[in-house]
Amino acid sequence: MGFVRLGCKPNENDLVAEYYFEPARGVTPKYACEQLAAESSIGTWTAIATLKPRTAARLAPKIFHLKRRGAGFVARIAYPDELFEAGSAPQLMSAIAGNVFGMRVVDSLRLNDFTLTKTLINAFKGPQLGISGVRKMLRVPRRPLCGTIIKPKVGLNEREHAGVAYDCWVNGLDLVKDDENLTSMRFNNFEKRLAATLEAMDRAQSETGERKLYVCNVSAETNEMLRRAQLVKDNGGNVTMIDILTCGWSALQTLRDANLRLVIHAHRAGHAALTRNPRHGISMLAIAKLSRLIGVDSLHVGAIYGKMEGNASEVLELVKEIQSPRVAKDEAQGALEQNWFGLAPVFAVASGGLHPGVLPQVVAAMGNDVFLQAGGGVSGHPDGVAAGARATRQAIDAVSAGVPLREYAFEHVELKRALEKWETTSPKSGK
Repeated sequence: MGFVRLGCKPNENDLVAEYYFEPARGVTPKYACEQLAAESSIGTWTAIATLKPRTAARLAPKIFHLKRRGAGFVARIAYPDELFEAGSAPQLMSAIAGNVFGMRVVDSLRLNDFTLTKTLINAFKGPQLGISGVRKMLRVPRRPLCGTIIKPKVGLNEREHAGVAYDCWVNGLDLVKDDENLTSMRFNNFEKRLAATLEAMDRAQSETGERKLYVCNVSAETNEMLRRAQLVKDNGGNVTMIDILTCGWSALQTLRDANLRLVIHAHRAGHAALTRNPRHGISMLAIAKLSRLIGVDSLHVGAIYGKMEGNASEVLELVKEIQSPRVAKDEAQGALEQNWFGLAPVFAVASGGLHPGVLPQVVAAMGNDVFLQAGGGVSGHPDGVAAGARATRQAIDAVSAGVPLREYAFEHVELKRALEKWETTSPKSGK
């Protein structure tokens, strides 16, 4: 096919995708890679009469990097951006992460990363608010933000849910969030929960003088999702949450295109089905990049310390990419550029097994531009939800003041009690 051109440099009009793959038995790495490049662009399994030389010359992919890594190989393929529909996340993923996963020439395949051209990036809207917009909304210019997920994640009725939210807000938390599978149930109707929880938020804001966020899960069939998002806005809410993978890229683009001026909080429920196997699937880095391009304002990235799988380097890679866009040059990739062309950075959301005792480590690793969400770490406090919220905020205040938690706990009984309960907990296990 002639797609292998090792050592050549992609140009400014090339989309570059990096794959890890393991060839099937009896298949050479070069042949496997050529088949992958063909399937994701202009070729197929055999020579075809309809592929004219002029078309091939203009649109052919270039495999410019092919090296062994562990049990497999890493390939970097440059595709002319004419092959992609500008602003279409579904078409982009169908091309670089579509049929290629079903091909017999590979036993394993993983999309590690991709970079887009300026033309393709500018076709996406990107975040409407981003970190600076969310901070302006809350009037919190610097410190890490803290919140909780209502627990149990399902089971409470609307008034119970709103009552827990109020207790959390009035005792210091910035954010209260629905969980990924709380939408509209018989025992907890969406409209009733929205009204009751926003009323609780208004009371908490009035009593504390602080701005608060209610992250309301609008995940549903696309038309119903838009209806729910509009209800959030009409009722004075400020945040929508969408399960980006189970709803899909089209739904996320539709929500962003609605231009509701609401924070879009992205939950990554189901991501591990794609990301967990380091030899197969799609990396969380690729998912995070596409989410940011489409326009989320905050995104779950893992917690480093907690109950969810994911090592520190993987989480920090996401934070670096999401929060600190830069032009990066990788010598192994020649002049490959990752240029975000002015797209706003988004908040990294750390959650999954967090409690006050591990928050200093998370902030030290991830920085101040992070949402720290403790679900069980608030609701599981030995003195109840209100004390759990106070302990969490006290931990954040201690971090912001540069005071060790145990020292700060001398005069803050809720934090002291939290540390006593979880002091034997391993930060890495979250148990």
